[in-house]
Amino acid sequence: MDPENQGLIKGLVDEHGSENLVVVLGAADEEALELATETVTEGDPAYVGPLAGVQLGLPVMHIFEEQVKEQVDPALYEERIGFLEMSLDVDAVRRAIRRLRGDEDDDDDG
Repeated sequence: MDPENQGLIKGLVDEHGSENLVVVLGAADEEALELATETVTEGDPAYVGPLAGVQLGLPVMHIFEEQVKEQVDPALYEERIGFLEMSLDVDAVRRAIRRLRGDEDDDDDG
């Protein structure tokens, strides 16, 4: 996660508190998901951005998860995300984000 996005997230936490925020990721690469999840929960592992050493403990979801998808206008979701669902392994992304959250035994994709 780049330092600019880290700064935006840190600013939102400073303004709203970590208990009022959820990070919704869109990366489909497992390594990128792992890095972003670690950054917003434990702090920037590369120690290059504003979240270096800052443990926010923010919950993480993925845009492909049904709980998130259901909260987005269907036409907008289809326009912005639909093509990705057709070209990527959505189930693999869902499994990866569940594993990263520590709820890998949860077989519910919704």
